[in-house]
Amino acid sequence: MCSSFSCDWGIDLLTGFRKVARTVTVLAVGGALLYFTLRFDQPTGPEVQVEMVERRDLRAVVSASGKIEPRLSVDISANTMGRVTRLAFNEGDRVERGQFLLQIDPETLGAAVERGEAALQASRSSLLQAEVSVESAGVNLQLARDNLERQESLWELRLIARETYERAVTEVALRSTELRAREVEVATQLQRIRQEEANLGSARYELTKVTITAPITGVVTRRNIEEGETVVVGTMNNQGTVLATVADLSVIEAEVEVDETDIPSVTLGQPAEVSIDALPDRLFAATVTEIGNSPIQAAAGGASQATTFKVVVTLDDEIPGVRPGFTCTADITTAVRTDSLAIPIQAATVRAVMLNADGTVARAGTEPRGREVEPAVSAEEPQTEGSEKELEGVFVARQGHAVFVPVTTGIAGARYFEALSGVTQGDLIITGPFSEVRNLEDGDAIRMVDSGPSR
Repeated sequence: MCSSFSCDWGIDLLTGFRKVARTVTVLAVGGALLYFTLRFDQPTGPEVQVEMVERRDLRAVVSASGKIEPRLSVDISANTMGRVTRLAFNEGDRVERGQFLLQIDPETLGAAVERGEAALQASRSSLLQAEVSVESAGVNLQLARDNLERQESLWELRLIARETYERAVTEVALRSTELRAREVEVATQLQRIRQEEANLGSARYELTKVTITAPITGVVTRRNIEEGETVVVGTMNNQGTVLATVADLSVIEAEVEVDETDIPSVTLGQPAEVSIDALPDRLFAATVTEIGNSPIQAAAGGASQATTFKVVVTLDDEIPGVRPGFTCTADITTAVRTDSLAIPIQAATVRAVMLNADGTVARAGTEPRGREVEPAVSAEEPQTEGSEKELEGVFVARQGHAVFVPVTTGIAGARYFEALSGVTQGDLIITGPFSEVRNLEDGDAIRMVDSGPSR
């Protein structure tokens, strides 16, 4: 039998152990509930980056590379063959229109001019002789006519023989024929003089070709001849010697090659910015002034390449230090939108979706309540319940899920598309990573990481 004190102490100890056990059990159950709550209530799915839809100013740009060329450039070639005897310019010199540049040996052509002048003088002397012969023939004809009148009077009186009368008649006819012959000689000699004058004019013109002057005011951008060299005249099958090139650098153009897919959006008068590789960190304002109608022909035997068209943009101002042939890049602004909804280019994707009869996307409860859903396709297009269609769009983060939203896009800027329909300002667009956007499906669970607006 235990004492009264011992029994009370044992009872109290047993009661304390029971209270501790209940407390531990409650804490364990509570910790387990908290663990499972935290474990299963946190978001699941891949981690994605999102960006909020905002209004931006967009600029559609077509970029193309090419070369700097002057608007007016003239190649100087020789029209006569010979040795260069005088040379009065160097590459890089500025020349004025009509300024003397070089001379080809004029001896041969000068001799031809002298021969022509001598031939012309001889023809004119022959003309004088012919004119004297005409006068002499005219006098002889008049004498014959006077004699005929006398013979006619005597014949009427039968004072001369018939033979004498007929001889006088024949003499008049003979002298008349002789006069006409002399007049024909004069006309022929006049034609010969005209021929000699033409020959002389041609020889003098050929002589002027030995002196070559500047055809325009500009800068000599190339010189291919030295004093003492012989120039060659071009023929149908052989190109002649290009002696020099003079270019007017007051108006500079950039001739660029634009891909065929961009040509429909390029029009005359559009603004452009030109960057020149040789003049870095500078942009030059320009305007589209010419668009080719035919594609640029690839070199014979060259490898197959993309179809491109020549587009000419004219720079607005003169550029000191520019040289023809500089490599350049032209950024042509084809469209501008201000304060338009914009979605990141990397967020755009294509998915095959099921459509309702009204053209909206058929969903499985992921669309938030109270939000009006725009048709995924035009209402004018007939749709069949449950039809499938590939549409371009973006994934929007809503209630922890990726919701595919078809989007109608407008112009494309450097980093953003213009969104004409499908999204509203404030929507969170899933922008990456690319591998996740590529594999996402409508309704997938996601974990969002705000990537912030890209400026």
